[in-house]
Amino acid sequence: MIVVENLTRKYGSFTAVDDVSFVCQPGRVTGFLGPNGAGKTTTMRVMVGLTPATAGRVTIGGHLYRDIPNPGRHVGVLLDASAQHAGRTGREILELGARTMGLPGSRVDEMIELVSLTPQEAKRRLRNYSLGMKQRLGIAHALLGDPSVLILDEPANGLDPAGIRWMRGLLRGYAERGGTVLLSSHLLHEVEQIADEMILIGNGRIVAQGDKKTLLAGAAKGAGATTFVTALDNHALAEALRAKGVTVASAGEGLRVEAEPVEVGRTALEAQAVLTDLRGAEGGLEELFLELTAETQREHVA
Repeated sequence: MIVVENLTRKYGSFTAVDDVSFVCQPGRVTGFLGPNGAGKTTTMRVMVGLTPATAGRVTIGGHLYRDIPNPGRHVGVLLDASAQHAGRTGREILELGARTMGLPGSRVDEMIELVSLTPQEAKRRLRNYSLGMKQRLGIAHALLGDPSVLILDEPANGLDPAGIRWMRGLLRGYAERGGTVLLSSHLLHEVEQIADEMILIGNGRIVAQGDKKTLLAGAAKGAGATTFVTALDNHALAEALRAKGVTVASAGEGLRVEAEPVEVGRTALEAQAVLTDLRGAEGGLEELFLELTAETQREHVA
């Protein structure tokens, strides 16, 4: 379990992380989302002792990271896939990690196979690795000590679609076995598919947190319900809806209706309109993310 309590990190007059608190539970994947400069990486660096906190603290399994004996056996970390000696081979990097943690050499072979690096690729020097290969090696290093907690910063960067799917399955399986995963990512669609809990951060502050269903339901409630519907006679259905004071607009082959799907369906029944499509409009995580972090976006999003 990861517990972040009132964490603040300042650089002079600039506050990178501002009174942040959250919990990552075992058996769950927690997505940590925010624009560039929102404070995600700083928070993760504080977690693993690379950056001191100005105020507050982070504990992993009830301990500060610096107090955990042989921390690689308990916490797997990937913050920068390129943060290894460029002149060493992938195998050498893993072998050094195994020796440091007191692990047998066989563990290195297991990890190379787990992340699908070929024997030839494992013999290449890191400077000759693609970004995707570096990410696979970094994940192998994070999992080397069979830790109970994983802290990963943008682990899908550089992975192709097959690699992203592989990583999603790997992390889901890890969580199902009782592991705790904190996953920072800009790939919102991927986080939507894998995360059990989501934490949205902007300007160093938590702007929303909870499971996907709760977050999106709250967003929909605040914005008002919208339904997409298609009927054999769209005009007749639109007239019936407008007669009830409902706002209706054309949308592709159907209609966009500012009402709950159940109300649209009831009106269609009364008007004897045959429906071929009826679904609630769900903006998804991306729309919620952009709305809640709008002040921190470099680009204007309409």
